[in-house]
Order: sequence, then structure tokens, then C-alpha cells
Amino acid sequence: MINAAVKRIGRKGRHTRIRKHVSGTATKPRLCVFRSLKNIYAQIIDDTEGKTLLSMSSLNPETKNRPGSKTEEAKLIGEALGKKALDQGITNVVFDRAGYKYHGRVKALADASREAGLKF
Repeated sequence: MINAAVKRIGRKGRHTRIRKHVSGTATKPRLCVFRSLKNIYAQIIDDTEGKTLLSMSSLNPETKNRPGSKTEEAKLIGEALGKKALDQGITNVVFDRAGYKYHGRVKALADASREAGLKF
């Protein structure tokens, strides 16, 4: 229990350090990723207005209850997010890994959204 709390506090500190330098604008919004033990969430955010432009998660009806691993699920979410972003006219984003390592599910989501057409 204590180990999990220490990890969570460490990630929050890393996320705070990253957010000092990473900010989304109207022309280049921020793609923020959050992963829990069971699900993964991604949002495209315009920080100048403080609005979420687009969001996807593994709880959405399109991606929920698909067979496969959590990494494969993250790929599906990245593809769906990239397609929806292009439909809304968003092509360039700033990637915010939120203190997580760029590895596994976070990397799978980022690569899939790049393949769908997002540039970062």
C-alpha cells in the first residue's frame, strides 16, 4: 500500500515538472494521457481556454469490451482519437505523457494516433 502511494506521488511530481513546459493552444492543443490499472484515457485540451476539445477512453462504447490486451486496447483508442481529431480539423498536438514512461500502453496510444494522422 505504501509503495503504491509513493509511486503515485512520484508520478504527480513528474507530471508537474512536465506541465511547466508543455501547454496546449488553440492551434496546437495538448494530448494528455492518463492510465489506470484497468483503463486508459486520452484528452485533447486547449489550455488557453481551459476546454477539453475531444476525449476517448477504454470505457467508450466503441472501444469497450473488445478482446485483447490492454496495449491493443490503447492502440484502438489512439486510432479512434486520431480519426476524430482529424474530423474536427486538429492535425498538430503536443503530447503530454503525464509523468508515465513512454513505454507500453502510452507508447501504443501515441504511435496509433500518429498513424491515424496526428503530428507531434
